[in-house]
Amino acid sequence: MMHFKKILTILLSLILMISITACGNPSEATTQESMRVETAKDSVVIAIGSEPETLDPTQGWGHGNSPIVQSTLVKYTADLTFENDLATDYTLSPDGLTWTFIIRDDAYFTDGEKVTAADIAFTLETAKAARGSIDLTYMESAVAQDDTTVVVTLTQPTSIFLNTLASVGIVPEHAYDENYGMNPVGSGPYQLVEWMPQEQILFQVNETYYGDIPAIKNVTVVFMSEDAALAAVLAGEVDASYSTATLGTTEVDGYHIEAIPSADNRGFTLPVLPNEGKTTPSGASIGNDVTCNLEIRQAIAYGIDRQQVADIVLNGFGRPAYSENDGMPWNNPEVVIETNVPYAKQLLADAGWEDTDGDGIVEKNGLKAEFSCIYPSGDSVRQAVAVAAAEQVKALGIQINVEGISWDEIMQRMFSDAVMMGWGSAIPNETYYLYRSDGALADDFYNPEGYMSDVTDRYLDAALAALTVEEANENWKKAQWDGMTGTSMQGECPWVWIVNLDHVTYVRDGLFIGEQPIHGHGHGLPLIQNLQEWAWEKH
Repeated sequence: MMHFKKILTILLSLILMISITACGNPSEATTQESMRVETAKDSVVIAIGSEPETLDPTQGWGHGNSPIVQSTLVKYTADLTFENDLATDYTLSPDGLTWTFIIRDDAYFTDGEKVTAADIAFTLETAKAARGSIDLTYMESAVAQDDTTVVVTLTQPTSIFLNTLASVGIVPEHAYDENYGMNPVGSGPYQLVEWMPQEQILFQVNETYYGDIPAIKNVTVVFMSEDAALAAVLAGEVDASYSTATLGTTEVDGYHIEAIPSADNRGFTLPVLPNEGKTTPSGASIGNDVTCNLEIRQAIAYGIDRQQVADIVLNGFGRPAYSENDGMPWNNPEVVIETNVPYAKQLLADAGWEDTDGDGIVEKNGLKAEFSCIYPSGDSVRQAVAVAAAEQVKALGIQINVEGISWDEIMQRMFSDAVMMGWGSAIPNETYYLYRSDGALADDFYNPEGYMSDVTDRYLDAALAALTVEEANENWKKAQWDGMTGTSMQGECPWVWIVNLDHVTYVRDGLFIGEQPIHGHGHGLPLIQNLQEWAWEKH
């Protein structure tokens, strides 16, 4: 079998030849197109930008999304409420520590073995031990009482437990080993057929799935850069493809654009600590003597016209961002700020920043308001947003030098330089991980700015321990802004949020991609979380 990339190259060459000759047999072309549509009635080819590292849910596959190959105890609806999946019922003890789940008895793994409560207990215990992106450190134990009853005991009430369960696919205890992530067995709507690393993954419908059998039987997911994905659309060789705001204005015959709302945001992380010569456990330098000043961070926040960035830089495929969770039930609406350049300049002047040498950059005690903002090279959206924001804050006398580097380099510099970072999740877990003090300056992408606050920690802990959604949401909101302080831009401002992206997706005419739930952060992966709803229109 030819590799997809080679096929694509040949097809692009053919298209070029056709455009040069501008002639052909219309009836033959019509027949070929008819055959293509006919054979595609139960299949799709999807281009996404990010290849998963594993298909093992205990190691993070499906985090924040549906894992597709596996089933979950509960799952999200499009409006972010929960509905049962493997679970048929569940209860919570009055003290918030004991969850009891009753599971369905008609679910089978694709190897024919029945899904039991023992598999669920095994999955949760394995995920806890892995200590990866699925955080179950607050779980004391998961125990199967019988084949259809599993009891989960927590060390403390945890309001985000159901959110976590909604993305933890259940793995089979009898078929789990160190190679599971590359050859998963699950009970979800699809099963893995073949994985060709750095090229494509082939999925096939699971005909023994206990739910509605998907209309799309065969799925090919190819991994492509932004430019290659657009080329694949132009060549007509993919049925759906992620794209970007910077490329999504290209009109392509036979395709339409779906701009899917998301909580996927872009903004500056700004180190809040000074450079005192300290380093992270891996040896990365900590702190920045410019961005550690609150007035610098807030001036940048008030000096950016977010709507202009969304309209011009993102070609309208986005909206202003003011937090990590705009529009969510746990968002505090008071975090919204208006662009106010005079106020931003006054903040700097009141703190002693002024341009004494006439070079356009303000300084204080001999220190110029100049620093670097890094982004992953090759990411056109992050580059465009960073450059536009940097250009706007020049009017304040702040110089931001935008630089594209590798992710490995970002991992070493993000504790001391600003980063054009991307986050965004349709679950409240993210607020906790972004701002908790005990997660600051760890060697991961959460809280590299070093934000630490006892006040914020108290609100975050109270939100986690809440026994009702209403109580949890009230504390999530106060963590952002309680009228005096918080993580918001009028508060301590460790982030300058700029835009929320629409997930720009090319879809072949005639393909229905279901009711897409609001997307979290990701390079195409959220697109396929509802594959079982996709279908070709019947003619």
